[in-house]
Amino acid sequence: MPKRTRFTTWRPLATAAAAALLATLLTPAAAHAAPHGSRPVHSYENAIREAVWVDTGLDGDGDGKADRVAVDIVRPREPARQGRKVPVIMDASPYYSCCGRGNESQKKTYDANGDVVRMPLFYDNYFVPRGYAVIGVDLAGTNRSDGCVDVGGRSDVRSAKAVVDWLNGRAKAYTTRTGTTRVKAGWTNGRTGMIGKSWDGTIANGVAATGVEGLKTIVPISAISSWYDYYFQQGAPLYDSGPEWLSDFVNSPAARAKCGAVQRRLVDGAPRTGDWTALWSERDYVRAARKVKASVFLVHGMQDLNVRMKHVGQWWDALAENGVERKIWLSQTGHVDPFDFRRAAWVDTLHRWFDHELMGYDNGIDREPMADIERHPDRWTTSRVWPPNGTRAATLRPDRGKAAGVGTLGLHRGHGTETFTDDPDLSETDWAGQLDKPTPGKAGFVTPPLGRALRLSGSSEVTVTATPSTPTAHLSAVLVDAGPGTIRDYADDGEGITTLTDRTCWGASTTGDNACFKETKARTADVDHTVVSRGWADLGNHASDLKGSPLTPGKRYTITIDLAATDHVVPKGHRLALIVAGTDKGLIDPPADRPRLELDLSRTTARVPFVGGAAAFARATEGAAFTRPDAGFLDGVRVPRTSHRVPEGGSQ
Repeated sequence: MPKRTRFTTWRPLATAAAAALLATLLTPAAAHAAPHGSRPVHSYENAIREAVWVDTGLDGDGDGKADRVAVDIVRPREPARQGRKVPVIMDASPYYSCCGRGNESQKKTYDANGDVVRMPLFYDNYFVPRGYAVIGVDLAGTNRSDGCVDVGGRSDVRSAKAVVDWLNGRAKAYTTRTGTTRVKAGWTNGRTGMIGKSWDGTIANGVAATGVEGLKTIVPISAISSWYDYYFQQGAPLYDSGPEWLSDFVNSPAARAKCGAVQRRLVDGAPRTGDWTALWSERDYVRAARKVKASVFLVHGMQDLNVRMKHVGQWWDALAENGVERKIWLSQTGHVDPFDFRRAAWVDTLHRWFDHELMGYDNGIDREPMADIERHPDRWTTSRVWPPNGTRAATLRPDRGKAAGVGTLGLHRGHGTETFTDDPDLSETDWAGQLDKPTPGKAGFVTPPLGRALRLSGSSEVTVTATPSTPTAHLSAVLVDAGPGTIRDYADDGEGITTLTDRTCWGASTTGDNACFKETKARTADVDHTVVSRGWADLGNHASDLKGSPLTPGKRYTITIDLAATDHVVPKGHRLALIVAGTDKGLIDPPADRPRLELDLSRTTARVPFVGGAAAFARATEGAAFTRPDAGFLDGVRVPRTSHRVPEGGSQ
């Protein structure tokens, strides 16, 4: 997503691209793991390049005509000559003309006939010679498409779904934007995989949630699962503007002239109160996860502060409940594509994933570990399933310590109170840096140094009982690994990578489309603490995730704050900390007032999924007595609260 008002920097990424033969890049073990698969036997230079315009059946721009979306296609010529049909890899994006894709911000280019010359990213360079068609869809309202951008709503999703329907013979397409000459996709078998980063990956989630036939797999990278959770969390505003800003950012000049009514609906339907509306129901793919038929290969940065890890946890849990085939990569980066943090392994894995899901090769990828997790920069581990079997939630309880605001965290019920005053000039980094010092802006609670490593895996939640001094109050809760380490520098502009000048090639090139891309390396930072999970809420949403209300100063309220999913090992000798505070500078906006909040420690808890559960926590903290985890967690996967997912008239 575009850079907004947060310190995290966005580049309109997706992946980067590719050209050398894969066999020269793989280790022998990796080559042996994929003995059967597609090979680069088709000519990229002689590939068919064409454009069609697919009828979406909508009239978003109100001009009295059905909107048509532009579909640029690159497909191998040889199968077409032989009468063989090919599968499709599709990236539907709003960024092809406004901003570009990938680490080098590539845009589409065209020849005099209007056929695509350069398709951004490496997908076409690499996969077309291997017998795939690669298509880039301009979302409605962008580049060469009709209609209006509605930021994850019906128009956005229908833009791509209509193309899947066309590929499977269920929708109409034309040779030009305004003409009447029909064209069919007789060259494809209809088996489609969608891929994309950020907004592109979000559209893949949205289309999968329609249950459309023919969509066999999706690869969402740094993608949104519910647009409400991009703009708010439990009433707390994460950005200072609504979806109308994004719509205007990517709309084509023609769309801006026609789409005033859509802009107004975005403003009216997304009030800055943070209340749930029908607009958010329409853009909540989690509630429609039961319709997903496609397999899902999900990739996300655990320190992505643009599209936060909450999107991963709730989507993953919902897919698991519905038996969807899944695979996941979790990196230490921010909003970064795997092509730019693990290039060779990514191209190999993606190749084998598409070969298995779209071409039917039995290459074993479905029997490999479900999860790859970056434990340290460029050091990866795997888990057979994710979260691992044996993961259970432990109920951790904060208690007062010897100094005000510097308490303990353990398994026994806390006593007394702690107070803090919201300071909008402080962030989670400031709080964590002052963890062992009494400061007025936070309440911190820490374990003793761990006697053995402790692994968190999945989504946590913190229940806070607080008494505010004002009618408005925002809360932040963060889990911190208090101890030294070397991490990817996700707070830097590169969000954990440095772009180099050398290039590597991943596929075939033409004069107009070079498959060689700049290399990257990990950008690291030495730290004395690491925030591993975070969450926020408006205390006014204590009674409902759907609607907030003014607070009565001096009255006690209880609210449960969802924390983002993570997978992190707190090493032996480090401490695990919980911090509760007010405004998290740079990540949420402050309330109207500057409240002082008193925490009732006897009614404040953190539910944290550990591999080994409460027993593992007890052993790591030197054998303290532990309580039996209660119901509501299945292998560390938190069962979503249904109150947040009440449909209000939206549709996909």
